[in-house]
Amino acid sequence: MTATVAAGAPPAPLNRTMIVASVMLATILTALDATIANVALPHMAGSVSASQDQIAWVLTSYIVAGAICTPITGWLSNRFGRKRLLIVSVIGFIAASALCGAAQNLTQIVLFRVAQGAFAAPLIPMSQALILDIFSLAERGPAMSIWGVGVMVAPIVGPVLGGWLTDSLSWRWVFYINLPVGALCLLGIMTFIPDTPPDRSRRFDIVGFSLLAIAIAALQLVFDRGQSQGWFDSGEVIAEASVAFVALWFSLVHSFTSDKPFLPLSIFTDRNFFTASLLGIMVGVVILSVSALLPTMLQSEYGYSVLQAGLLTSPRGFGSIISMLVVGRLIGRVDTRFLLIFGQALFAASFFHMSLFTLDTSSTEVIWNGVFQGLGTGFVFLPLTTMAFATLAPHTRNDATSFYTLLRNLGGSAGISIMLAMLVNFSAGARGQLVEPYSPENSVISPNTLPSTMSITDPTGIVVLSSQVDHQAAMLGYTQVFHLMFMVTLAMMPLVMLMRTPKQTLAPKSGEPAAVEH
Repeated sequence: MTATVAAGAPPAPLNRTMIVASVMLATILTALDATIANVALPHMAGSVSASQDQIAWVLTSYIVAGAICTPITGWLSNRFGRKRLLIVSVIGFIAASALCGAAQNLTQIVLFRVAQGAFAAPLIPMSQALILDIFSLAERGPAMSIWGVGVMVAPIVGPVLGGWLTDSLSWRWVFYINLPVGALCLLGIMTFIPDTPPDRSRRFDIVGFSLLAIAIAALQLVFDRGQSQGWFDSGEVIAEASVAFVALWFSLVHSFTSDKPFLPLSIFTDRNFFTASLLGIMVGVVILSVSALLPTMLQSEYGYSVLQAGLLTSPRGFGSIISMLVVGRLIGRVDTRFLLIFGQALFAASFFHMSLFTLDTSSTEVIWNGVFQGLGTGFVFLPLTTMAFATLAPHTRNDATSFYTLLRNLGGSAGISIMLAMLVNFSAGARGQLVEPYSPENSVISPNTLPSTMSITDPTGIVVLSSQVDHQAAMLGYTQVFHLMFMVTLAMMPLVMLMRTPKQTLAPKSGEPAAVEH
């Protein structure tokens, strides 16, 4: 069966190079702001007189707002046109960034971060949909590789840039930096981005959106608050989880029984999209988890500063850039599934190596592992994105890119929460095993077998010994989490073979769609 799955090549006047550059800037804006504020939180807390728990809402508010607003992107794009939506989103993002930088108290900064997250939500899915539309199936590899650099590298660069801006200027500049970048992005969108005609025939399913928004918000709060509140030992977390389950259940029932539901279940009947979405969730689990855990480990266990930890993790970005550019040229020439499996194998090898880290592991070893992991990132992210939309009809792309982005982000949020919980459990278990031999009744342990600063009887020596045990237990906890990521990566590799690789049957000509068989 032959089906058209790619929008036609654009007419000659369309400057596709500048279009990619413009949407890449939009992508960098939203991806950067997901992490750039992390290292500035202590400075913000002191400036607005907030506790550590309160200032965490600066991150949570951005994530929750983005998660809620991402699914509505498809409807807004159809209703008002893609170019108008991008312009409004970038202007709103710039304004919210300026207000965040000028905020004088916690309430203001949280409210402005909500606005920032809401306006940022459409940028990645709309950028993705635009590239899928203006490039034929045969041309998407190189274009998506350039765009993907912004998606994968910006979150890695964020903490380094945020640390430098905070130390050199002030925490407010982690938001003010968005103004010149946003202005350049806005200029590019207004000048080069083609518009799509509005489609006002599709009504807004307020019931479907409300149910899904409640489910997403409640689920995101479970992920964000679970660790600090003791998970299901907390009434708050139980209530949030219950609301998420009930709202999601009603949302699914409504979607199955409504003629034109807000949640387009039809896109999940496409085998490639469904499998890629499932893999995207699991990739989000491991990639964002290691991005959150590794800098913390480098600071707490190895004693590096925030800026040093950021510099040690930044080589992942260089590996991603290299692999993105390479794999962009290979897509269409090599079975995309094999590229994806190769990337997962690189991931698995990297995580296994991290599970062998010790307190004596050198910074050079950390750097090379990061480069290797970055290479895997490009070989996973780009082929997975290509396969997700290869067999979908063009008119579904606005919705599909929105929900694909949403699921990947939710996977990342869940992964960070789950892996942090596992870190605590693994560290506690390791500490129990390490402490067990150090008992006065154990004849094997004597004052002569311990360093002079440690003791199992002297109070001062016990404190020193306990500190060293805690240090080692935490390190063992990290390595066990990395081993868990290794196992998760291995488990998801066979799913790749469920996807179909579309075969180009006709070389696309200017102004014609690419025909593929599947």
